[in-house]
Amino acid sequence: MASLQAHFVAFMVRQQVKRRLRGATTVGQIKAVFEGLTLPAPRGVRFREDSLGGVPGEWAESDEDGARPPATLLYLHGGGFVACSALTHRPITGWFALHGFRVFAPNYRLAPEHPFPAAIEDAAAAWHALLKEPGVLPGPVVVAGDSAGGNLALAMMLALRDEGAALPGAAALFSPATDLTGSGSSVQSNAKRDAMFIAENLLPLGEAYLGTTDPRTPLASPLFADLAGLPPLLIHVGEREMLRDDSVRLAEQARQAGVTVDLDVWPVVHHVWQIAHGTVPEARRSLQAAATFLHRAGPIPRPTTPGSALPVT
Repeated sequence: MASLQAHFVAFMVRQQVKRRLRGATTVGQIKAVFEGLTLPAPRGVRFREDSLGGVPGEWAESDEDGARPPATLLYLHGGGFVACSALTHRPITGWFALHGFRVFAPNYRLAPEHPFPAAIEDAAAAWHALLKEPGVLPGPVVVAGDSAGGNLALAMMLALRDEGAALPGAAALFSPATDLTGSGSSVQSNAKRDAMFIAENLLPLGEAYLGTTDPRTPLASPLFADLAGLPPLLIHVGEREMLRDDSVRLAEQARQAGVTVDLDVWPVVHHVWQIAHGTVPEARRSLQAAATFLHRAGPIPRPTTPGSALPVT
């Protein structure tokens, strides 16, 4: 049974976010809505600006004294490919920093100014540089992302696999957008139940990111990719989300490809509810499950110098 807090926050998101998105007809207006949702970061976390592989971003690290946490996390923020940043997602990166991870969140390039595959290139560049950071290896190095960031985490891993580079030991995906064709049945069946989105918002976001790229391109819509060889995946999504079937179908495809998948579909909660962990107990449970899952990842080998499997633009 869902908590009263989950019901309340979903109601507030519907009232304060979905209503604003309903009147947002351009990418700029949608971006303004997304970036106006910033919540406070957890206490006890130090945020430090840095750049990895030429990609700006920030580290989130616990203020507690002692040895460096045993695991390193690359976190890719959501925002429909057009909005948000490491700053807007500090509630999530800060939570992971307090639970045994040293976290780097890159500010990858955003659409429409930088369409596909710019964000994937930035994620891969940050990943390669992360593995060269002092003290990162041989400990576990993992990746996580929400919404568009979940898409980018999958696309990055597919690109790394195809170029023969070292992959993350595991990945946690929160409500990932895996199908930019919008073919999942939940896009229609959950249109009224989704606390945040309406179909009219999703189309311009995909178009802004894709540019002239076919939405069925595997690195743009990982649902249509060969998923064989990916590391273990944890996927959490809300049962009422329009993007629910992006997660459910991805889990099915990945399992058929021999990938270990831990899928959990949560009742009532809104899109990327993990960001509301200060209020919603389901958010804390989801993040704790993800942390436990990611901490189980084994060390990865030191990488060799890879080529590039990304499409040339």
